Amino acid sequence: MDHPVDRSLPNAPVSTTREQLPTVIAASPTTRWRLLLKELSAFGVVGAACLVLDLGLFQLLYGHLGVGAVTAKLASTLVSMTVAYVAHRYWSFAHRQRTGVGREYLLFAAVNGVTLLLGLAVVAVVRYPFGQDAAPVLQVANIGSIGLGTVIRYLGYRRWVFPAARPVTGSGALPAPAPGGGTTP
Repeated sequence: MDHPVDRSLPNAPVSTTREQLPTVIAASPTTRWRLLLKELSAFGVVGAACLVLDLGLFQLLYGHLGVGAVTAKLASTLVSMTVAYVAHRYWSFAHRQRTGVGREYLLFAAVNGVTLLLGLAVVAVVRYPFGQDAAPVLQVANIGSIGLGTVIRYLGYRRWVFPAARPVTGSGALPAPAPGGGTTP
């Protein structure tokens, strides 16, 4: 189902659909900046809300319901990641091309998995090869890995999970999808 484009975009005609958005964006640098600001703002709000959800759900499951720590962490992560996917799909990156929930969620989980492994690697390197075991030092490494992971997630979501809409051809029609998800010229 086509959803109309966010009406907060200046210069967007009332009848603009997601498929027509590339021509609107190409016409106005101001629109591109506003769209980027909207994307970054929504990304931050969703991330903060899902962090609170993850922490709260873990505390509820582990601290109050007696679920094991690893099981509680798995459940809280899966729930917060799913909420983040839905919020990003329908808010942060709503103006971008839809490529199918299954494909998007799989790539979303893969990007999150890569950044999780990166975070684990950063903390492990600081702890073991560097021999640091002080909590403040490890927390600085953890915060640094979260910051790096956040940048990688944002760029990964934009590039692979929620790609930019395909360019409109000269006739105004969208290029046909090619086998394997690409587009034909």
